Amino acid sequence: MDSIGVTVRRHSGASRAIFFGVSSLVFAASAVGTFVWCASMHAMGGTPMPGGWTISALWTPMCGRTWFDAAVSFAGMWNVMMVAMMSPAVAPALWRYFEAVGDGRAARAGGMTVMAGAGYFFVWLVVGVLVFAAGAQLTALAVETPALAHTAPAVAGVVVVIAGALQFSAWKARWLACCGNLPSCGHARLDVQAALRHGLRLGRHCLYCCGNLMAALLAAGVMDRPAMALVAAAIAAERWVPGGGRVARGIGATAIAVGVVMVVRAVSA
Repeated sequence: MDSIGVTVRRHSGASRAIFFGVSSLVFAASAVGTFVWCASMHAMGGTPMPGGWTISALWTPMCGRTWFDAAVSFAGMWNVMMVAMMSPAVAPALWRYFEAVGDGRAARAGGMTVMAGAGYFFVWLVVGVLVFAAGAQLTALAVETPALAHTAPAVAGVVVVIAGALQFSAWKARWLACCGNLPSCGHARLDVQAALRHGLRLGRHCLYCCGNLMAALLAAGVMDRPAMALVAAAIAAERWVPGGGRVARGIGATAIAVGVVMVVRAVSA
């Protein structure tokens, strides 16, 4: 056994407690921030649309603000939401990275783990910018085309059904397996560039693996707090609960059922 393995074992108890304690505090702070953000958006109300749904103020600039201001605000709060949603899923992977690069240098390894986490959430920040651009365009299109707006609830249900069906795909199984088997990078140098690269790789793999579930959340309503909690729990469970493949298929079956109900309600409205 090499010295790295010995060092990890010697310090893993205290280090693990500190690591997951800090992770829990970050999760709690981001969860509170997300709750406050959602509450403020709900308090602002929205624009009723044909088909029985409402356009949130989230997708348009408030009075006196530019589209750039709205995009920056959305991206910032999106990343706070991503920290709350994805921390339970990514924390074990970041812990493995911390263990691999520790080698008796816990403080420096902690800094590199923070940089890896920054790389991971940068991927989700980019996704948030793209989501805002797409959401703003779709909102404008719905306002200009009432017939299209009327079909939006049914389309959202179809998206949820497709997201659920992808849970049964070979693509999902492959990327889910990759999430559990990413190299810990114990061979990597303790430098910022290497840590960021590892975080970016974690983020890319995670995006490929759970992109369908995030699409389902966007279709159901990005500010729907129960939907956020359920999707976050589903993403964490399919990675870390034993028998993740079966868990993923169970999540898929549930999503399909929810999507069908959404479509039926939209068609019968």
